[in-house]
Amino acid sequence: MIRNLLCLLLPGLLAGCTFQGGGIVPFTPAPVRIAEDDLEVPYVPTPRPVVEAMLDLAAVGAQDYLIDLGSGDGRIAIAAAQRGARALGVDIDPARVEEAGNAARFAQVETRARFRRQDLFLTPLGEASVVTLYLLPDINLRLRPRLLTELRPGTRIVSHAFTIGDWRPDAHRVINAANIYLWVVPAVVAGQWTLTGAGAEPMLLELEQRFQDVTGSLSGGGRSMALRDVALSGERLRFTVDLLDGPRTFSGVVREAAIEGESAAWRAQRLN
Repeated sequence: MIRNLLCLLLPGLLAGCTFQGGGIVPFTPAPVRIAEDDLEVPYVPTPRPVVEAMLDLAAVGAQDYLIDLGSGDGRIAIAAAQRGARALGVDIDPARVEEAGNAARFAQVETRARFRRQDLFLTPLGEASVVTLYLLPDINLRLRPRLLTELRPGTRIVSHAFTIGDWRPDAHRVINAANIYLWVVPAVVAGQWTLTGAGAEPMLLELEQRFQDVTGSLSGGGRSMALRDVALSGERLRFTVDLLDGPRTFSGVVREAAIEGESAAWRAQRLN
């Protein structure tokens, strides 16, 4: 009522009013869209088949919480929500954020897909089980330290079109001429560990690591044996070593200060 009276009494507010059926209806202006030249990443929507392929590659399901960095019209977060996941899309452009929210309501997934206007470099990531990207290579590279340190081991990262520097992807697919890449955040295993369960005496396990690529050795009883067939995926580590009584494969789950053997009675305790 007050706004209606002001529209009549103050001509300067007439630009914020519309006239319908002889009456006056105030309206809220649409969010101001940020100019493309002011964005670090230009808005280019991901084709729908590529969206579905990204979610398939990351095996997104109802147990997941997905964060889409640079969410645009919200299609990735909404598609994840349609699979039962919780999703958050962040974008710096307020008009895109409003568009995404409207699309989520239209798709009836607004309780699972939320959108926020936020700088992607300031977005907390620690709760995500999946992170999706369609950003430029230099932005991916700037994000890499946070992806490796804030995300839990085993978190999946999927990128449309661009890699993350020299971090080797764990999987690569081509969908309708579009490249999509998957990484699984690796646990930190580099350092020295005391391994028990491989013999009568504890042995020294030494590991070197670059992302998910690991090399190392197992030493004890005056011998040093190189590890082979080493595989690190998230928090799961597997390697084979040739002991005196023959080759043995160790499979374990990496914790902060220990590696717990899965199929055999062995354990490694971190020294440094």
